[in-house]
Amino acid sequence: MVVSTVIPNQTEASCLEEFLQNPPARMEWVDGELIEKNGMTLKHGRIQSRLARYWGNYKDTHNLGGETYTEAPCRTNKQVRRPDVAYLTPELLTQLGEPKVLPQSFPLIAEIISPTDLAEDIFAKANEYLESGCEEVWLVLPESQWIVILTQQQRFLFTTGEEVSTQVILPGFSVTADQLLA
Repeated sequence: MVVSTVIPNQTEASCLEEFLQNPPARMEWVDGELIEKNGMTLKHGRIQSRLARYWGNYKDTHNLGGETYTEAPCRTNKQVRRPDVAYLTPELLTQLGEPKVLPQSFPLIAEIISPTDLAEDIFAKANEYLESGCEEVWLVLPESQWIVILTQQQRFLFTTGEEVSTQVILPGFSVTADQLLA
């Protein structure tokens, strides 16, 4: 997740339809307004790339199918979001294909948290994903060296020196917090 900037002078209904037809890069639809995702640091980009590669390599080497994405737009019950990293299961990929905007949350999502993100906003966004079809959300906090995993039923907290593993999606995947955050 990165710092956001509101783009003014946009009408809600027409902009949402335009957004869904041709989603602009680095933009989300939040509370009826276009929000630009900005403020990505090198560390944020490195962790995002690394996690996408780890999830992608795991699903490939274990012949799990599906696809891994970065910054791909998806609908939630309230907004259109662009998770930093997301995984789409082979079943949903077959069912939904690859529309311009996924009509639901991805089953597995990771948000890389920047120092300027507000805790309330981060957890509200995670809950929004979970209420919209997501089964597992990773919140990666690079500066504090924490990884929080949220599912419908459980909450987990990991830090350096610990092994982090998926709980629902991509069964058996694990990585040390040090590998991801270093």
